[in-house]
Amino acid sequence: MLRMDALDQRIISRLVADARASYAEIGAEVGLSAPAVKRRVDKLLDQGVLQGFTAVVDPEALGWGTEAFVEVHCDGNVPAHRIRNGLEPLPEVVAAYTVSGQADAIVHLRAANIHHLEEAMERLRSVEFVSRTVSTVVLSRLLERQPQPE
Repeated sequence: MLRMDALDQRIISRLVADARASYAEIGAEVGLSAPAVKRRVDKLLDQGVLQGFTAVVDPEALGWGTEAFVEVHCDGNVPAHRIRNGLEPLPEVVAAYTVSGQADAIVHLRAANIHHLEEAMERLRSVEFVSRTVSTVVLSRLLERQPQPE
């Protein structure tokens, strides 16, 4: 079990809001010195609570504005690691999840346009253990956010 206190949660909230904030800025908000904030951030990284820092880029700005969610149905009982290994070589797969229900996995695809998306879905369907897919093309993103600590 990961151990976090209220200060850790406030630090995480501030980092989610602005990962470029300095330790001094965060410390001023939570009542700690910059070195104390750094120690806590390092501890949260070591524990895997924080998994890194990254730039969030609009996929459309990179030319990958077409997206779909695809239910993947497999032949037989395919373990999760094998599904992951089969999907990993496909660059259009930006996320994949095992799920409950009839599908074995849900895959999030991004592509440059509908033609590119169709090609990506054909390659997905050609993965050896995939028996069928059910696709839903995204028309618009209504809400997308990072989880916040309570």
